Amino acid sequence: MSVNKANIVLFKRDLRLNDHKPLQQACGSSFPLIIIFCFETILINDPHYDTRHWRFIWQSLQDLDQHLKQYNSRVHIYVGNLSDTLKSIQAEHGINTIYSHEETGVAATYQRDKALKKWCFRHKIDWKEYQKDAVIRPLSSRKNWDKEWKKAMRSELDIPDLSKANWAQLINYKEPDIPIEWKQKKSDFQTGGTTEAYLYLNSFFDDRGINYSKNISKPEHSRISCSRLSPYLAWGNISLREVYQTLLSHWNKKGWRRALSALSSRLHWHCHFIQKFESESHMEFEHFNRGYQDYPYREDLTVNRHLEAWMGGQTGYPLVDACMRCLHQTGYINFRMRAMLVSFLTHNLMIDWRQGVHHLARLFLDFEPGIHYSQFQMQAGVVGINTIRIYNVIKQSQEQDPEGVFIKKYVPELSSLPKELIHTPWELTSMEQAMYDFEVGKNYPKPIVDIKETARNTRELLWEWRKKPAVQFENQRILARHVRPR
Repeated sequence: MSVNKANIVLFKRDLRLNDHKPLQQACGSSFPLIIIFCFETILINDPHYDTRHWRFIWQSLQDLDQHLKQYNSRVHIYVGNLSDTLKSIQAEHGINTIYSHEETGVAATYQRDKALKKWCFRHKIDWKEYQKDAVIRPLSSRKNWDKEWKKAMRSELDIPDLSKANWAQLINYKEPDIPIEWKQKKSDFQTGGTTEAYLYLNSFFDDRGINYSKNISKPEHSRISCSRLSPYLAWGNISLREVYQTLLSHWNKKGWRRALSALSSRLHWHCHFIQKFESESHMEFEHFNRGYQDYPYREDLTVNRHLEAWMGGQTGYPLVDACMRCLHQTGYINFRMRAMLVSFLTHNLMIDWRQGVHHLARLFLDFEPGIHYSQFQMQAGVVGINTIRIYNVIKQSQEQDPEGVFIKKYVPELSSLPKELIHTPWELTSMEQAMYDFEVGKNYPKPIVDIKETARNTRELLWEWRKKPAVQFENQRILARHVRPR
């Protein structure tokens, strides 16, 4: 083992060189510095993740290497177990300190971190973890949380001085074999990396975002008018603080106040939901409000068939199917349509949210555990303190995609239908079906459920359940812990 031990900067969901506290601190040390990232086996095999995520990360790492090249440095990439990776570095070089951000992740990463802390303690390695965004660990109350959020978002960026780092290379390092599908760029997906993140950031504030609040709920127009920064925030190609400060720098831009106010609110909620998950990570497996523990989801023989239809975009409801197919093809849909998909699953199909939560996680390129689970349960109506929202998928279709542009793009079998009929194809008469060479049940599925009936039944059940003493008791606990005191 070398006498001159190295410092390690462990990249996780923070794949950037700017506004990076762990990297900033490590650059200020005289110890040799090594940056590592590990494609962890526990996550590659985890049901939340998909090839699209590993491709995005790989692209982000390649982008980092382009920027580090001028310092004769790079990110050392590993595939396997993080513990084995660090043990091999410890054996070859010796480790003085590990620098990283705190991670609000799934159960697998939480268990990994606990084991890693024990390993560091046994080997007298200092592991310095730094707060990520405005998510506070641990936190038992939201008192002053909003003030802390503003303080964190308005504070100076943590800019590493990369020129002063004592960069080191691992002598025996060999880049692992990366699956070819991770390296293949897909034109329908956003490309990972800080370079791409800045392109989206700048284009939003240049012109794209002026209609943000107007188009935020429309599945087609939102693809242009929304910031599209969510995957770059989820994987840390750019910090939330930098986005927020860029927003503030445009605050007085003429004609933009409504759009910027809406985006500012979204950035605030970003940390709010992750904070909920950080404080109560049990929501990955069970209802956030434990009063819903025995909530009667369906268990009949058609559940699996209906679940597969929802997952595959074959429900017979055009906007639902278009949204799901769009996710398969691009990894992105806007917030309103995500909420509608969850509502259709849990309210119209009456299927337990836990049977669909992994599927959407795999499809969302911007999968962020804290936001994902908090939102999923809120939209399912099992939190107890939020407004019950049961989306009428026909109404959403007619209002958010009135011309059927989005539907025809992702459900091409409906492309021959006029806009007046595309939202409810099951209502076509025999004459109309012959006129448009379209047969309900052949060219496109019949609806798998009656949404009027299922919405009515679920609405009655949710309101009845909400009155239960166990739910009310949990509501008080949730409000005390997760809502700022008046």
